[in-house]
Amino acid sequence: MKKGIILFFITLTSIVFGQNQKLTATKIGFVPLDCDQFLEYDQFGFYYYVKNNVLFKTNEKEYFEYKNISLGKITKVDLLNPLTVVLFYENFNTTILLDNQLNETQKINFSENQIPIMVGAIGLASQNQLWIYNNLTQQIGLFDFLKKEYNTVSIPFVKNIKKYQTDFNNFYWIDEENNWYSCDLFGKIIFKEKIPPFDSIEIINENKYLFRKDNILIYENTENDLKFEIEISEKTFKKFYYKDQILSIFTAEGITNYKITIP
Repeated sequence: MKKGIILFFITLTSIVFGQNQKLTATKIGFVPLDCDQFLEYDQFGFYYYVKNNVLFKTNEKEYFEYKNISLGKITKVDLLNPLTVVLFYENFNTTILLDNQLNETQKINFSENQIPIMVGAIGLASQNQLWIYNNLTQQIGLFDFLKKEYNTVSIPFVKNIKKYQTDFNNFYWIDEENNWYSCDLFGKIIFKEKIPPFDSIEIINENKYLFRKDNILIYENTENDLKFEIEISEKTFKKFYYKDQILSIFTAEGITNYKITIP
């Protein structure tokens, strides 16, 4: 009898801890939006999105757009600093820098650089620099867009990049085997952890990330070993975006914003 009771509690504990804890999101608003790709919003209340290969920036009162048909399809938009928007056009190996009204301030054709660069990943770094993953060398470098100088900072990668994200001080990437790494401005590479299988993912900081698998949103904090499933009303959605305790869910109808406090 005692053995049966012990076995019951072991089984019950396994079931409880095998399931994700729930984290409730509170709906705070909806923004109708017709676009091909929702990007994000900034601290000034502007929403950024792409429609028909045109970048748009809008709020309730103002509207800006940027298009460059000659460079083909927009591959990447970096909005880390709303005053220096970075657009990348992979087909022409070219980056366009825009100001806060989406006026073009600089055009950089990396094929014309003194050191050959074939951009595979790009993002804004600190001190007027761009993070660059150079496909030719399979290394991370920093490109000073004022001085037009490029310096390699990392050793060559062993595996291909599956997903990447950048901030001013770090280049984060997940390789084809779902290993998560970071590289700082001095080229120091740190292995973070093995990421679970995902359909899409957003790195919040060096310890936290959100990912979607089969339209279920999961939050993980590697520092505290916490894992939560986020409860939202949408059963299917195109994209999610998290910033400053606001979770935005993009569907065919528009953007639903949720208030969420993550531990």
